[in-house]
Amino acid sequence: MKILVVDDDAIVIKSCRRILESEGFEVSAVPSVEQALAAIKITDFDLLLIDVKMPERDGMYLMQEIKKNWAEIPTIVMSGYPTSETIAEVYRLGATLFIPKPFRPDELMKSVRQVLKNVIARKSFPTGAG
Repeated sequence: MKILVVDDDAIVIKSCRRILESEGFEVSAVPSVEQALAAIKITDFDLLLIDVKMPERDGMYLMQEIKKNWAEIPTIVMSGYPTSETIAEVYRLGATLFIPKPFRPDELMKSVRQVLKNVIARKSFPTGAG
């Protein structure tokens, strides 16, 4: 399963990569929205892990682009500023799950497993079938 991590903080990218790769995931990581959009255009990701606060374009902008063009890709949005407004906005923009930073490795893996379990269930039992 392929996961794209989008965060401008190299420490977050490094720790997410270490955690996810140790669980067998194929991880790509980019520090900007522009690089994320380029990566999504050429690779079929199973999950996106997106930071909210980034320089230039932020995670909210990225979420809008994903909602328009790749709404089927599940997204976990992470932020060190988990205000109720931010959380409501990321869900409005189509986030599958929100996780506040900092998080422990087990919290990240629980979130990833929860989202991917729902994705697999949807693929196994498409809506309207049966």
